[in-house]
Amino acid sequence: MTKYFRSNVDAMASYIPGEQPQRGTQIIKLNSNENPYPPSPEALAVLHNIDGEWLRRYPEPFGGEFRQAASKVLGVPSDWMIVGNGSDELLSVVIRACAEPGRKVVYPMPTYVLYRTLAQMQDADITEIPYGEDYSLPLEELIAVDGAVTFIASPNSPSGHVVATDDLRKLASELSGVLVIDEAYVDFSEENALALVKEYENAIVIRTLSKGYSLAGLRLGFGVANPKLLHGLFKVKDSYNIDAIACAIGTAAITDQAYKNACVAKIKASRNQLATDLKQLGFRTWDSQTNFLLTQPPTGNAEYLYQKLKEQGILIRYFKQPGLEDKLRITVGTDEQNQALVEALTYLLETGEKRSNIMSA
Repeated sequence: MTKYFRSNVDAMASYIPGEQPQRGTQIIKLNSNENPYPPSPEALAVLHNIDGEWLRRYPEPFGGEFRQAASKVLGVPSDWMIVGNGSDELLSVVIRACAEPGRKVVYPMPTYVLYRTLAQMQDADITEIPYGEDYSLPLEELIAVDGAVTFIASPNSPSGHVVATDDLRKLASELSGVLVIDEAYVDFSEENALALVKEYENAIVIRTLSKGYSLAGLRLGFGVANPKLLHGLFKVKDSYNIDAIACAIGTAAITDQAYKNACVAKIKASRNQLATDLKQLGFRTWDSQTNFLLTQPPTGNAEYLYQKLKEQGILIRYFKQPGLEDKLRITVGTDEQNQALVEALTYLLETGEKRSNIMSA
């Protein structure tokens, strides 16, 4: 039989994203950590006024317009930024530039499983170090491995916790390789690690407009790092990786901080209420600085609840992997969506309890 692929590609499993129902389907979608509110009106205005000339010509290769806007918002020089087709592309750029067979890619688990997929694509050596029960960072173990690339998602998915800046600082100071601080959910967090890139040449902070800015469908992300680190990353990015429309819309969105902050405030309030509602149903729910909650059903039947909710048109996320098989990850939706979820869970728990009582009678 003809083998088309490298042996490591044949051996790896594909990354499985959250289920995406067809447009127009009547689904409450709480499985992919999308923002439940529309993008900034300023961003939509750009979309509605696209100039055909933008499509005829190649885009600016480094997303210069967006870099200038983000520079003003974040207070970092524009030449300290790299723009990508979503933050996932930037994670891939780092791996392509820094990982290969014999070089280690390291991260704590559970976390964003795309890190594993990207490392496998490069046939890099992978070291996964378990988080503690309380999701405390296995700091010394990560330092001891000293990977060519160390990924830390902060806030982390699926746990929702933030890694202390002092822990990230210690990592950056003691690692000889690149420290990637993945801040996809930073807009919902009380702290961030952006200052570390000015302190440490080997640190890069990666962010996205998918979550806080309601632009998951646009695919636009960016990284902030010392230009000495970016110099190598620019070598392996695609020549025109950011399309002109994404750059223009992203520029308008990141400039409209007032709108983004108002949406984030609503999501935080809804997150707190949903956490309270779940706890009242007996769920163990972890504190979160993201737009989702990790929660453990009182009956331990996470997969059953996931399947039953799906049958009722409510999508949440279930991960069948060690440490998560008895838990669910639920995106924070609108208050109406969250209430529908809570009502559905209440019904499922009550009917499950009745069924159990009948069987034991």
